[in-house]
Amino acid sequence: MEFDRAKAIDARFKRFLLEEAGTLPRLPAVEGSRLSADTLLELYDAQVTSRHVDFAARALRARDRGYYTIGSAGHEGNAVLGELLRVDDPCFLHYRSGAFMVQRGRKDPTEDVVRTTLLGICAAASDPLCEGRHKVWGSRPLWVAPQTSTIASQLPKVVGAALAIDRGHRLGVPVGVPIDAIVCCSFGDASVNHSTAQGAFNAASWLSHQKIPVPLLLVCEDNGWGISVPTPPGWVQGSFRDRLGFAYYEADGTDLPQAYEAAAEAIARCRRDRCPTFLRLSTVRLMGHAGSDIESEYRQFSEIETSELRDPLILGARRILAAGLRTPGQLLDHYEGTRARVMAVADEVANEPQLDTVAKVVAALAPNSPAAVQREATRPAAPSAELAEAGKRAIGRQRHMAAMINRALHEAMAKYPGALVFGEDVARKGGVYHVTTGLWKAFGPGRVFNTLLDEQAILGLAIGAAHLGFLPIPEIQYLAYLHNALDQIRGEACSLQFFSNDQFRNPMVVRIASFAYQKGFGGHFHNDNALGALREIPGLVVAAPARGDEAVGMLRTCLAMAQVDGRVVAFLEPIALYMTKDLHADGDGAWLSDYPEPDYAVPLGEGRVYHPEAGDLTIVSYANGLWRSLRAAMTLREEHGISARVLDLRWLQPLNTDWIVEHARATGRLLVVDECRRAGALGESVLAGVALAAPGTRMELVAGVDCYIPLGPPMQLMLPQEADVVAAAQRLMVG
Repeated sequence: MEFDRAKAIDARFKRFLLEEAGTLPRLPAVEGSRLSADTLLELYDAQVTSRHVDFAARALRARDRGYYTIGSAGHEGNAVLGELLRVDDPCFLHYRSGAFMVQRGRKDPTEDVVRTTLLGICAAASDPLCEGRHKVWGSRPLWVAPQTSTIASQLPKVVGAALAIDRGHRLGVPVGVPIDAIVCCSFGDASVNHSTAQGAFNAASWLSHQKIPVPLLLVCEDNGWGISVPTPPGWVQGSFRDRLGFAYYEADGTDLPQAYEAAAEAIARCRRDRCPTFLRLSTVRLMGHAGSDIESEYRQFSEIETSELRDPLILGARRILAAGLRTPGQLLDHYEGTRARVMAVADEVANEPQLDTVAKVVAALAPNSPAAVQREATRPAAPSAELAEAGKRAIGRQRHMAAMINRALHEAMAKYPGALVFGEDVARKGGVYHVTTGLWKAFGPGRVFNTLLDEQAILGLAIGAAHLGFLPIPEIQYLAYLHNALDQIRGEACSLQFFSNDQFRNPMVVRIASFAYQKGFGGHFHNDNALGALREIPGLVVAAPARGDEAVGMLRTCLAMAQVDGRVVAFLEPIALYMTKDLHADGDGAWLSDYPEPDYAVPLGEGRVYHPEAGDLTIVSYANGLWRSLRAAMTLREEHGISARVLDLRWLQPLNTDWIVEHARATGRLLVVDECRRAGALGESVLAGVALAAPGTRMELVAGVDCYIPLGPPMQLMLPQEADVVAAAQRLMVG
């Protein structure tokens, strides 16, 4: 059986005070450091408090009242950062940040970090940050955004947050922090190896190399372990000491004066030079990775004991005693008094009620204010030279979807001073499909800019900028390119409101050139029809316009949802329909449109019905599938005498199943045309919803093949064609 290391560490500290403390030589308390004796004692108190919160977490777990035992023991030196950073320096913290939070919490008398932390550990509904949805470090008053990540996936967004500070002040966008604020992000030594982290470091270096201000303090708390995998000695130092565009500092994080001095220098450098600054604090991990981690399975017992000799509490007590600031008895009384206070709070919160209904759990997931969103969506942009120029190009003629979206983006940039458009090739070039043409010239490089080729970085920049009050409209060049960065939406952007009870927001509208049927330039990576990964993300809105005018109305609503409710939106633009002009015959111009009036916006969930009088069959589709379904409906009517109403879903998540059921019941027959893959896309969800609500409906699905899209003409074999739709409709009419 694994020996209880928490008890051993507790006993070792008390034994030190009772048996060894009297033999210490007399030493200065803070020699060579700007740390005062009073501050030393205060930081030490934060360390002791954090340690007893760790003990309380394990005691609560043993009583089956606590649910989180990843502690901060050995990392308590981060208390120096809680002291030296300002409350208006946004922070995104490592999960071993107990002492940091205790010390930072002292800067706001309304904060009770110990109680809040223990409420989170107990998943209590009275947790003021997230109502018990997770144990996270976070506080709106303390400007600590909640993090649940263990792999540093918060790193891309901290680059965006740091970039946003100086840019916001230069553009006159309220970012909520002073112009000399910096952003702090802490993480472990194992996390630096994750591709997400490396991408963020690279993005920060890339920006700094161009003299773009990135006031970002990166704090690596290096304890030498990634659960059971040791970090090679010297790996972190060697990787970051000479990194291009970075300033580098390091210190022993178990030595408060040394850590304080290095942190003070690093913070001052970052604040002054507005550059990425890397601070490595050498720490020690005590009590394993978490309560369930049995260290003796992968470490020698002697090695564990040796690491415990670097216990920051013992080392701090040595310094305090040697300086004569306290006696052993006083420190022991303080230690046991802190234990009693923390355990008293733990006992109080242990039986706090938890969220007890589905409605309460999901309440913060996806705020929805339809009336306010509609008012915002139809609020016209103020007249401007940029808008006038964009409108001048469209006078007297109808336009295709790409031109409509382009003008809508001009409108959005004029309407929202905090709107940013960025991504690969979006600036001077105007995007691969010229959808952002003219924006860079109209609104300048501060608001329309190219990024490095890294989708994780693009989405991270968006999340971080949104934290600081911007309204990002990032572009992902192709749907296939999104998948290597999807966790930035799933694990970071869409989870924030849920885990902060809507106290923190990162609104954005992610434009993605999407779907298949693109001729002449194809293959899987430019004709991706994989939709399922987006639709399973809780809280994400997925929009898919098929026509230019509706793209404008939907984009207005998407931006309004982001502005009003903080929503995250994936706006999927069908590449094959960007330049499409005709529907039934060459030259008919039926897929062109006039630019909608400002009062036109498409509410979330509202679809469109074509041929509502048709009573034989209901066809449901979206994007490219809608265009093909309308053509098939004409063939059915003219050649087979079958009248089909055609539904354009427009909104793919959340799905308006009730509306679909209404029209399926009206005809008794439902044909779903889904250009995406049969498995995990949309069609099967529609069929299941209708089957449950209207079990007598006859149904059929025409969908893409469960395969990647090949290059050239074989692409058509994998995707629904008009003939497939006609044949399926005829089968439904039989019997």
